[in-house]
Amino acid sequence: MRKVYLDNNATTPLHPKVLDAMLPYYTELYGNPSSIHNFGREVWGSLVDARESVAKLLGCSPSEIYFTSGGTESDNMAIIGTALANVGRGNHIITSSIEHHAILASCQYLGNNGFEVTYLPVDSYGFVDPDDLKRAIRKGTILVSIMHINNETGVIQDIPGLAAIAKAAGAYFHTDAVQSAGKVGLSVDGLGVDMLSASAHKINGPKGSGLIFIRKGTRVQPRMYGGKHEGAMRAGTENVAGIIGLTKALELSCGMIASELERYRKFSSRFWNALNEIIPNVVLNGPLDEGRLQNTLNITFKGIEGEAIILSLDLAGIAVASGSACTSGSTEPSHVLRAMGVEPWIARGSLRISFGKFTTDEDIDYALEQIPPIVERLRKISPVVSHN
Repeated sequence: MRKVYLDNNATTPLHPKVLDAMLPYYTELYGNPSSIHNFGREVWGSLVDARESVAKLLGCSPSEIYFTSGGTESDNMAIIGTALANVGRGNHIITSSIEHHAILASCQYLGNNGFEVTYLPVDSYGFVDPDDLKRAIRKGTILVSIMHINNETGVIQDIPGLAAIAKAAGAYFHTDAVQSAGKVGLSVDGLGVDMLSASAHKINGPKGSGLIFIRKGTRVQPRMYGGKHEGAMRAGTENVAGIIGLTKALELSCGMIASELERYRKFSSRFWNALNEIIPNVVLNGPLDEGRLQNTLNITFKGIEGEAIILSLDLAGIAVASGSACTSGSTEPSHVLRAMGVEPWIARGSLRISFGKFTTDEDIDYALEQIPPIVERLRKISPVVSHN
């Protein structure tokens, strides 16, 4: 049976060149980078080089890059760390209703501990209205956090415009760029952000490795205590192999952004047009062309439970998702689609299809061959009465 992986927003396979770059740090280059002997100094030099390389790709100073265990830790550091470090300035935080749960749970924690959180709505396509941010921001607003590209729909927010509003009001601005780093060109100055989170395993790097950009002068309280690692922002011996892998993955991805975006555009257009022509009552959640990262399609097949489609496709060797991998096992419809105004019974029939670096035309052929008969079969036995 053919195996087709179309869940690249959840994670991606490790690139062979990334693995090659990492392997020496599991064998001969095993020194602790904080040690002052030769073993440590050699590894410390690699860490310095990695930080400089990542900083160059993001357009910032190496001293503004802090390596973490991934996007979730980076998001927690940005949200909770900034809030706790700025309690004297205010207690109000603004985010959106479609954020990753690493953001939403951090905000909920703060909301239960003396902070006030405003969750901005989105329109039917999933976009935050800048005017809503202008109305929500006020004296005492210390932080605004809006994700760059949504992990479920691929919707791209106007981060430069939103960040400018926050800056004018004296608030810090953070963006979760886990789904955009290495997929679109990123410049922290171009985006106008004070903080940015990224993760390696979304771009064919290793799991357990990420980063946060923190602009010089931004007040953030550490979330881990112990040693003075990472500029005293994150205690604990650095995951050097993971950091090398993250750096190599970013370098490889950033060097192929234009060609990859064009490839994703072709995949997306072909996939959606074929399904829309063959299968009745299908809906694309989010914009068709502009304003969406083309590696992501969120499609509703009315009248079917999404879980049933996922399991049926899995039996055919095809991996897709119903939403964020971090909500796997939940029976609740996607909070992102609900925020976009999608009815719960419709949202439950949605699939997220995400293409990656190793997706091929043959993968698309096979998926388009398998999906229509599966949808037809499931609709015949579906407990949902209406397919309209």
